[in-house]
Amino acid sequence: MLLWSAVLLMTLLGSVASLMLKFASADLRPTSLLRDWHFYAGGFGYLLAALLNIWVLRHLDLSVVLPLTALTYVWTLGIARLVLGELLTWRKVLGVALILVGVVLISVA
Repeated sequence: MLLWSAVLLMTLLGSVASLMLKFASADLRPTSLLRDWHFYAGGFGYLLAALLNIWVLRHLDLSVVLPLTALTYVWTLGIARLVLGELLTWRKVLGVALILVGVVLISVA
């Protein structure tokens, strides 16, 4: 149970880190970027996700963990809708549904 929770947290951290870097991308001048806390939060989020990934890989097969990282796309779709107000199209929803089917098939194998 702890491993699966770590996988979920790892993928959620990756999505939140991407959101932080999206916010940081508003002004890409080096001086502005280096003063933007979103930039550091995004980097720190990716670092934490990578450390969790390493720990999970120690206990689970790579052929299981790597496909499960596709859950990041699921989180990202929800975050983009809730935080950024992006539209949910039927293609995006279908794509995420297919990802979830794949994740379930791999996790029970």
